[in-house]
Amino acid sequence: MVCAITTLERCWYLSPPWGQQMPSLEVHLSEKVYLTDSKTFGYCCGVLWQHEEWVYAVRYERSITCFTKHEIIGTGRVQSAYLRKPAFVLGDRVMLRFDSHATKQRLVLGIVLVNNAWFYVVELMSPVLSRPLAAPVRFPLVGETDLIRVHV
Repeated sequence: MVCAITTLERCWYLSPPWGQQMPSLEVHLSEKVYLTDSKTFGYCCGVLWQHEEWVYAVRYERSITCFTKHEIIGTGRVQSAYLRKPAFVLGDRVMLRFDSHATKQRLVLGIVLVNNAWFYVVELMSPVLSRPLAAPVRFPLVGETDLIRVHV
């Protein structure tokens, strides 16, 4: 029975939530974007899969706010990259260094820039019907040093 559960978990974590083909991004990391509601500009500093669509983290007016593709327009201008590029890309298969579960492989579901360092969104726990109050976050931000690339 344990083997069947482990196999089911592995299939869950390695099945992309977007289906067979990853939807294209509206804007890229570090791209200048126009925010249609506030009529201002900002820079995309993250993207993650949430609620069946890409959600974009945009830095503007000294804060970071999340927007859908319907609330932003890409300008095509990428901010000069003084930072190194992220080590992983969306959809990469990675292993968690710290995870104690039998199934350690995950997919990168998001990339976010926090304090000049790249962090990655991975699904740490499979979904449950009723979540206990003290349960850990299901989609945490994980640092680059906590992930290992899996070559398939």
